[in-house]
Amino acid sequence: MKINPILALVVLVCAAASCAKEGIALTYLNQDAQIEKYVSDQLSKIEGSRASFENDTARLVVREGSGEVLRDGGTVAFYYAGYVFTGSLSTLFATNNEDVAQSAGWSGLSGEDRYSVQVADLSGGQLLEGLRRGLVGVRPGEECLILFNGKLGYGRKVQGTIPAGSALAYHIWVIDIENK
Repeated sequence: MKINPILALVVLVCAAASCAKEGIALTYLNQDAQIEKYVSDQLSKIEGSRASFENDTARLVVREGSGEVLRDGGTVAFYYAGYVFTGSLSTLFATNNEDVAQSAGWSGLSGEDRYSVQVADLSGGQLLEGLRRGLVGVRPGEECLILFNGKLGYGRKVQGTIPAGSALAYHIWVIDIENK
């Protein structure tokens, strides 16, 4: 029996693509498990904290806010520190919080608005999907960590110092919200 080399190549490529997709799915499941463990560990360490797991994100509230909750489609003003998550908050990759920047030795940041409050419209596509989902439900004055797997971050793309497929964590200080 003669094997068609083109057909054999197509079968091999399809099998490799299927295995790659399964590998990525397992990576995201492993990240979800790491996130859940991290949040559970923090709950026992941070008195008065609480956690919610919704829309494939985790939100660990370390200081309660007050007032109305942010609804999907609303606007939020906040300070943030973004980290690559590898079972812990490992690499800081972005912040608009001056104290966090100084603690990380980021003295060379330039621009007048480098420490300005970030204002984001949750309906506007301005944010990573995981961050957008995690912000739904925050209150003014809340301090929280929002964690999500790489699928809801940058996916398989490298983004600056963020490796492809990375889970992310955002430390958020909510200033205000506005629902439409």
